[in-house]
Amino acid sequence: MRRAVGAREYLDGRVSATDLAATLADLDRLNTWFGGYALSLARVRRVAAAAPRGSTLWARRAGRRVRVLVVEAGDGTARLAAAACASYPEIAVVRADARALPLAGDCADVVHAGLTLHHLEPDAAVPALREMRRVCRRHLVVNDLTRTRLAFGLVWLVTRVLRLHPMSRHDGPLSVRRAYAPAELRRLLGAAGATPATVTTYPWLARLVVDAQARAEQHG
Repeated sequence: MRRAVGAREYLDGRVSATDLAATLADLDRLNTWFGGYALSLARVRRVAAAAPRGSTLWARRAGRRVRVLVVEAGDGTARLAAAACASYPEIAVVRADARALPLAGDCADVVHAGLTLHHLEPDAAVPALREMRRVCRRHLVVNDLTRTRLAFGLVWLVTRVLRLHPMSRHDGPLSVRRAYAPAELRRLLGAAGATPATVTTYPWLARLVVDAQARAEQHG
């Protein structure tokens, strides 16, 4: 399946607050039900378990301190994220472009991008990955869709059977067509200097996950 170069989803443009909230709620449910969150959290937990006490660590329930910075370019999405995180003082939402993060180098133990990269063409994806690597102290995780006919069929079916919002029914299958194949993603990572990296595919979840170590870990 060829990549849908230059295609745009509803989420890439201006949509009403009601439609935006509805389609993001769909994404939240799908990530919960079909393992998208679990794939990322498994990586974060491993890094947190190995991190020295006193640095950014895993979870409230474990009695450990955690600081999460959510970076979002869209005003509407940022407002919804801030509202959803209002009861979590550990989480701050910042409006910024992924290609120019307003952060110091090596400031985060884990840097994560979820369902973000397929929205970026290569000329934007490489700078974004480079910035993610720059601010990452320990581990870089990229969780995105995988572009296969199986993934396309699964996403098309799920968005219809579950009667999701019309935006979700449109954007879901198109997101698969915009996603990067593992070989394409490795080239982007190499161009961004984010190597060595492991790309693991999960065909029946329509996902792939990138694990890349930060420079400090690469050199011991």
